[in-house]
Amino acid sequence: MTMNKVHVKKGDTVVVLSGKDKGKKGKVLGVLASENKVLVEGVNMLTKHEKPSKKVAKGGIIHQEGAINSSKVAVYCPSCAAGRRVGHSILNDGKKVRKCVKCGEILDNQK
Repeated sequence: MTMNKVHVKKGDTVVVLSGKDKGKKGKVLGVLASENKVLVEGVNMLTKHEKPSKKVAKGGIIHQEGAINSSKVAVYCPSCAAGRRVGHSILNDGKKVRKCVKCGEILDNQK
């Protein structure tokens, strides 16, 4: 089984490009690379009915994020203030980083 590559990582801020949540901005909570989907905070909210159990002490209606296709999101560039495509470049110290295609700002968190 081959592993698909997804252009976003957990923790990235993304903008939704299409669908009912178009234009919403949120943080990536998880990446499902095998399904080519992502979970974005506050996007594609689903309603789930839970019975009381050991896991969920109090049952009821729970709202949670549903997965959306990764092609429907773009990484948010703070300097462009919009969702942009991601390019790659190698720094002088040999580190590979992701950058905004339009303005060239480095999007990876430097640690």
